[in-house]
Amino acid sequence: MVPDLDPAAAEASPAEDDYEDLLQGDEDIDRASRALKAMSHPLRLKILCVLGDREVSVQDIVERVGTSQSNISQHLAILREKGILASRKDANRVYYRVGDARTLQLIGMMKQVFCNH
Repeated sequence: MVPDLDPAAAEASPAEDDYEDLLQGDEDIDRASRALKAMSHPLRLKILCVLGDREVSVQDIVERVGTSQSNISQHLAILREKGILASRKDANRVYYRVGDARTLQLIGMMKQVFCNH
């Protein structure tokens, strides 16, 4: 379901020319498409929201998301392979964080558009 957009927000939207640069490079379009596809799964989006701007262990992600560790690990691997997440190992724990501040900005924009709180 697409949310109703606020008319004031529509008036403040960027001009059409602001998007022309994105359309110029197929490589940029492909990269954006791959990243958005990876993030579009509900569980992966929930993982990204749990991480926010923090570094979180796999065990803590499992507890916060509420599914099995093997399921979380599969989704973390997809996000890492697409360059969305970065990880580090410390002894027997693996920690994940969002690898790019622009991804956090995108999540914030999605929250503004789709969440009614």
